[in-house]
Amino acid sequence: MREKTTDDLTQELMEQADLDRYITENEAYFAEMDLISVLTRLYKKCGLSKAELARRAGMSEVYLYQVFSGRRRPSRDRLLCLCIGLESELEEAQLLLKRMGYAPIYPKLKRDAIISHGLLHHTPLAEINDKLFSENEKTLF
Repeated sequence: MREKTTDDLTQELMEQADLDRYITENEAYFAEMDLISVLTRLYKKCGLSKAELARRAGMSEVYLYQVFSGRRRPSRDRLLCLCIGLESELEEAQLLLKRMGYAPIYPKLKRDAIISHGLLHHTPLAEINDKLFSENEKTLF
């Protein structure tokens, strides 16, 4: 079976009047939103304890455990905080955002450019938030 591109799927969606049929016929092509497996892979790579990760990501350990267990779905900003805490690469953060259905980091937006720079240079969350604040942009938490 040939992999369908986003353009292929968009074209089919525009042509198909029956949404249920479209969903059934294209089930295999829908993006997998498995946040837990991607986060777990990144977590194992970072070598931090969950307590240290929670501290670096600016969240409580309870909230972090709820995210890793699938009981909580983090907002876009909370997901970015996790990526910063994990010292993930920009591409990994973009993948997580995409898989969760959030807008990617867009460098034409000043706020996103600051966040992107922080991810690229592994800047601590507090410093990213300080820069966002000083530029009159919404902080991550």
